[in-house]
Amino acid sequence: MTELVFRKAEEKDIPRLVELNIRLKRLNEEFDPLFKTRDDIAETSKKYFAEAIKSPNSVVIVAENSGRVVGFLKADIVERLFYHPKIEGKIVEFYLLPEYRRKKHGAELLDYAVKMLKDRVEIITAEFPSLNEIAVEFYTRLGFRGIVSIYARES
Repeated sequence: MTELVFRKAEEKDIPRLVELNIRLKRLNEEFDPLFKTRDDIAETSKKYFAEAIKSPNSVVIVAENSGRVVGFLKADIVERLFYHPKIEGKIVEFYLLPEYRRKKHGAELLDYAVKMLKDRVEIITAEFPSLNEIAVEFYTRLGFRGIVSIYARES
């Protein structure tokens, strides 16, 4: 089995994070047309990751194989204003190249993120398109359960 190395993302990783994020967002388009990517996705992604890497309230992790970034996870640390547990680690981006899936690498990356977050948060959640049945199965298998549903309607 291919061994991956996980580490905190650095500024030098931003171009590759942008590429992988675009792949992730285009994949989301397949689940629902309300996830149509914007024309400025590359510029927006570059700014998004630059800010997240510097922020004390975000964790960005990359998965590497032989020095090549093949996946990433981004989590934000947020306060739950009305609920206990009060501090949430919200996984908002998670992507591995297809050739690294179904080989336990996703679970390993998630475990690495949980270890990085566990001293800073009280609950860990994950956000993804609700029609992504693969993600539902993945997170359920790893002990997550649904707690929020978001419905949309174009205006």
